[in-house]
Amino acid sequence: MTDAQDTAADTPLRTPGGGPPDDGVAADGGPGPDPIPLLEPREGVPPVVADAEALARVIEAFAAGTGPVAVDAERASGYRYGQRAYLVQLRREGAGTALVDPVGCPDLSALGDALADTEWILHAATQDLPCLRDIGMVPTELFDTELAGRLAGFPRVGLGAMVESVLGYVLEKGHSAVDWSTRPLPEPWLRYAALDVELLVDLRDALEKELDRQGKLEWARQEFDAIASAPPPPPRKDPWRRTSGMHKVRRRRQMAVVRELWTARDRIAQRRDVSPGKVLSDAAIVEAALALPVNVQTLTALPGFGSRTGRRQLEQWQAAVDRARALPEAQLPQPGQAVTGPPPPRAWADKDPVAAARLSAARTAISALAESLNLPQENLITPDTVRRVCWEPPQDPTPETVAEVLDQYGARPWQVEQVTPVLVKALRVTQA
Repeated sequence: MTDAQDTAADTPLRTPGGGPPDDGVAADGGPGPDPIPLLEPREGVPPVVADAEALARVIEAFAAGTGPVAVDAERASGYRYGQRAYLVQLRREGAGTALVDPVGCPDLSALGDALADTEWILHAATQDLPCLRDIGMVPTELFDTELAGRLAGFPRVGLGAMVESVLGYVLEKGHSAVDWSTRPLPEPWLRYAALDVELLVDLRDALEKELDRQGKLEWARQEFDAIASAPPPPPRKDPWRRTSGMHKVRRRRQMAVVRELWTARDRIAQRRDVSPGKVLSDAAIVEAALALPVNVQTLTALPGFGSRTGRRQLEQWQAAVDRARALPEAQLPQPGQAVTGPPPPRAWADKDPVAAARLSAARTAISALAESLNLPQENLITPDTVRRVCWEPPQDPTPETVAEVLDQYGARPWQVEQVTPVLVKALRVTQA
């Protein structure tokens, strides 16, 4: 262990401005301390846990550890189908660091159970929780260092930026987008993965102190509880509508082509366990939808279906286009998805000018409030909640009625407390 690593827990919190105290200037007017590169885990790179016997030892060690547990997961987005975890990193006082291979150990529910009553520290928890849940790891209590950074007012909240600005260390982030399904995993990747949880406990402790200093610790706890208790999201309806460039597709027949090509691509990608974009790009799907090719020769001339595409592949894509061309009118997709909430704000001025005025007043007030509290507007209250309240406000906008509506839309108590007064004022002014 280096002297720098040994003193990590004692490093003072740096200012939320993103740099060392006083923007990198020391008290005597000279330059502040340079960030320290973090090159090696304290106990070295641990061996990868890939069998039941090794996993049992990790479970025993982490169950006997103390304090919160730092957790991270690596996926192979852009390489493999889906968002499964290909490596899970953990660190806890008394247990050290563990690197667990979910390919060799696909069921980590016993590890999750051993840590059930422990606070989990994650960075951007909502990104990792779905893949952790799939392998049996579900926290009941968590601390999200990225969200804590947002609430504390840090302008850059990536893990590397947070570790540097808060603790004064530099993490090497060069392997974040590699193919983590590679086996065996190269030593530099494993070192990078271990370092990702090396300072998470220190970062959590420093951020907790900063949130407490700003009077926001209870806000953060409510946000963390909401994440931990949230159920898994339902399957997305009509996922093909999220094809990049979909806004160019206007006609229903063209939409049917997108749907057929997207569905065929997804089926192939799942069977081959590769990212759908490696099978056929979104841009190619949109080009085919706009052109409505009548045969393989026409399809080949389109961007994304060039000479490198095999004849058999071209025929299967053309078959998808042909299925869309042959659909009866009644089976063509409708333009846009069913709207369950307010219309897009750009349409408010025509549909309901008074509601448009309410929304404008509310947005201005919330923007000013967020700035005064030094946190992002979307963390103060979600834009969707503001739109819904402004589109269908309480008949009599009092603090009680507005607070009740905010609670129904899922706002946390701290958000209700902060936002209710400015929303009531905005609604009353436009009502008058």
